[in-house]
Amino acid sequence: MDPVAFNLFGMEVRWYGVIISAAMIIGVLLAIRNGKKEGFVEDHILDVSLLALPLAVIGARLYYVIFNLELYQDNWLSMFNTRMGGMAIHGGLIGGILGGLIICFKRKMNVLKVADIVTPSVILGQAIGRWGNFINQEAHGGPTNLPWGIMVDGVKVHPTFLYESIWNLIIFVFLMKIFKNKKFDGQMASIYLIGYSIGRFFIEGLRTDSLMFGSFRVAQLISALMIASGILLYNLLKNKKISPAYREN
Repeated sequence: MDPVAFNLFGMEVRWYGVIISAAMIIGVLLAIRNGKKEGFVEDHILDVSLLALPLAVIGARLYYVIFNLELYQDNWLSMFNTRMGGMAIHGGLIGGILGGLIICFKRKMNVLKVADIVTPSVILGQAIGRWGNFINQEAHGGPTNLPWGIMVDGVKVHPTFLYESIWNLIIFVFLMKIFKNKKFDGQMASIYLIGYSIGRFFIEGLRTDSLMFGSFRVAQLISALMIASGILLYNLLKNKKISPAYREN
């Protein structure tokens, strides 16, 4: 498939960027919807989005570049070219969390409640965004004879982008069901950490382009840490009462 969606004033607009942009817009709209149900002002959720999303993009790219410095040693300016892909979700999460925390403290918003609002948006955005990997023919697995394998450079390989997209959609549906009967603030965020990371850990083992730290796959190490963090967070918060959307002081 042609990675270029269309040309705008002589500039190629790639499907990767279109898909990521669509994922962001859908995620923001969903977060606003969920935020209203939790008692947040719409503009404050937008404030979170306006800072968290750019920092997420920066974090995702920076994370990828750090673990692939050898790719840019001959052309440092190419580090800023994200149109061809090269984004790491764990770096995006770090950047997005930082941006969210800044606005939450500024607006006196309940951090755990905001986390519960945005995690369905994040996992849905991840499910949509993985199709950008398909367009770019990246983030795929090794050779396979399975009937649903895809052809990349003449080789039939695991469509790991599809595995993760489907897994993320399952987690999204699960989170939205929990949202209707949430028991405590932080419940959805902790389940996101556990659920997403379990899928990512196993799917990462099939990929051929993993970022590495020595002989270990970085994404698997981070996933294991996120699973442990999610379990700890869930157990620490499960007996807490649901709090108001905003702090009083």
